[in-house]
Amino acid sequence: MARDRRDPRTVLEHLIQQSDRTYEELADEFSRMDPRAAISARHLGRLARGERDLASSTPATRRALQAMFGKTADELQRPWAPHQLTPAPGRQPVVEPFGAGPERKLLAMAAQRARHYAMLAAEATSPAAIDQLTEDVQRLALAYPQRPVSQILPDLVETQDTLFTLLERRQQPAQSRDLHFLAGITTGLLAKVSHDMADPHSAMLQARTAVLCADQAGHPGLQAWLRGLQSLVAYWAGRYAEAVRYAEAGREYATQAGGTSAVWLPASAARAYAALGNAEQAMVAIHEAEDAWSRVRPDEMDEMGGICTFNQPRTLYYASDALAWLPGEAATTERYALQAVQAYADRYDPAWAFGDQAGSHTNLAIARVANGELDAAADALEPVLDLPADQRINGIVHSVRRVHQAITRAGHANDARGLIDGIEHFTHTPANALPR
Repeated sequence: MARDRRDPRTVLEHLIQQSDRTYEELADEFSRMDPRAAISARHLGRLARGERDLASSTPATRRALQAMFGKTADELQRPWAPHQLTPAPGRQPVVEPFGAGPERKLLAMAAQRARHYAMLAAEATSPAAIDQLTEDVQRLALAYPQRPVSQILPDLVETQDTLFTLLERRQQPAQSRDLHFLAGITTGLLAKVSHDMADPHSAMLQARTAVLCADQAGHPGLQAWLRGLQSLVAYWAGRYAEAVRYAEAGREYATQAGGTSAVWLPASAARAYAALGNAEQAMVAIHEAEDAWSRVRPDEMDEMGGICTFNQPRTLYYASDALAWLPGEAATTERYALQAVQAYADRYDPAWAFGDQAGSHTNLAIARVANGELDAAADALEPVLDLPADQRINGIVHSVRRVHQAITRAGHANDARGLIDGIEHFTHTPANALPR
């Protein structure tokens, strides 16, 4: 006799049904309890139905489930039987992470207000204030590749406002240079936010303001990084020739600075050339980016870390992203993409970035579609389709759509109906569609 689909298959599924919350609501609570335990509603459903083994989930996910339902991972995945005396919990209280209660939030607001006063009350910007602002900007640069935009945007806006307010006052030359440097980075990060939220017009406006700050700071490393950022925005907006021009415009600055932007710029040019169908120039640029590593001398941008530096995993990801455009390069695309996927496997590695990890998986899926390996392509794309809505940023959504295009162009639409449905469901709710 067929099982009633409404019957719970595991203790976890029973508890979820009794909690009177949707999978989407529970996934949102996960993110609030511990950002490291972020989980998609789709993946949570699979765990609840017993289709995925909870033991293979991250420790943070297991801890969050245990805190939410008061049972161990083993207990939660036991098959549900009606005679079990598991009490129906109703709505479970959300366990707030340390520092997330109302008192802590008030204290954080008070500390932020005190910091703002200390920054702006003095007639001259002190070295201590510069140090504090540098620490603030570095913290944001480190967090950006690893956290959803919504979690860092308030701090970014506040930091930019503080820096611009200070710059509107008369400053000593040394302080002015430091403040313009930090304002350039912060405004560049806000340009990236606009891009991630699918607003290239605002992204370029912020980027041009950041370039003005870099001019005032006299900082070639920042100039090179901003040209890379502008190239990125143009690339994902489909303006490939413009993306090449920005990458080329940053070369002289990168040579002066010596930092990792000297790798980022040719890597950026490579994928724009490939999108334009210029395979020869794309391959030249890929090799140029790889060769540039031997000449890198970390600069002040690299010292900021996070999104301000270009690392080896990103080199692999960008190469696979370029090659995925080129017919006949499926084997090379797969090789680079596999290396990138492996490089991004550890989410606790400082070089980890959820966007670049997702892009590496989509490029691997594209290569496997080209080889006619549809099941393997679905496996490659599965971690991306499991991303929560607040991580479905512009670049990821475009990358997933490229997999859809690869499937249909190869004539596999009928054979990959499930994968196409998953892609269309994923792209239906990008991050910029969420309420703010």
